[in-house]
Amino acid sequence: MIKLEDFILTPNKNRTKVKFNMNAGDKEIPAWDLLFEDSPDWVGMNSWKTIQSNNNLNHADYLIALAQFYPYGPEYFVFGGLYKVTIKTPEVFDSHGYDLTLMDDYKEYIKRLIIRIDSPLGRKPYCRKYINLQNQLNPEIYEIAPSTKLGHFPGYQNVSLSYSDLREIFAINEPSWKQALSSVKGVYVITDTKTGKLYIGSASSDIGGIWQRWGDYAYGLTGGNSDFTRIQNSFGNDYIIDNFKYSIIEIFDTKTKRETIEARENYWMKVFMTRKHGMN
Repeated sequence: MIKLEDFILTPNKNRTKVKFNMNAGDKEIPAWDLLFEDSPDWVGMNSWKTIQSNNNLNHADYLIALAQFYPYGPEYFVFGGLYKVTIKTPEVFDSHGYDLTLMDDYKEYIKRLIIRIDSPLGRKPYCRKYINLQNQLNPEIYEIAPSTKLGHFPGYQNVSLSYSDLREIFAINEPSWKQALSSVKGVYVITDTKTGKLYIGSASSDIGGIWQRWGDYAYGLTGGNSDFTRIQNSFGNDYIIDNFKYSIIEIFDTKTKRETIEARENYWMKVFMTRKHGMN
């Protein structure tokens, strides 16, 4: 067993806290979803300051931020970064009371390092001193994934994949993702995160469902789309790799007729005006 305290060393262990994040406050959004999507709310939830001082960072110079990795279970947490803590002045409460600066130390393990604790925690964020943590929860290194940990399929309504994540899912033929995406046809959206432009597409083939259609993007970048080919020719492969995100809008039974799905595809094009303002 490798202990957490033997793996992650901080500049001052006496001035370091560890925060076990479960959900994002009243929103009930899993912390892992925010970390996985690189959402600003991930840093925001870690910098939140309340009047309840034992859950704050006033006496900490460093923070180890963790998110509950719910695909494995309540005892598992994924590493979300080591941060330098600076208290905001004048002091504020029930707001973002700290400036958190991500340090380079252990940065390569973000979304890859999984730790396991002895027993599940409650639903609220659990913030404890680093020097006491090993005796309290006995955190140990459970797994170091070779790349960003994706976990099991999170549900169709929670799919939001960068190109790198999409490519990894297909590279390892991840079973839960393949089963889920192969079982449905659907309408999807591809977002250019740099420009904010959207592309509405559909998977209406009787074979392979969304899995088959997204495989065209995973292996070929453009998926045979002429507009994406123009982007590729103008800006290179890295533009698509760095900026495209893939999400699902609607799903349909595999027996649904192609005409029905294409009609819904056209409906969403009109809703988001992607022919005029997007990439359709």
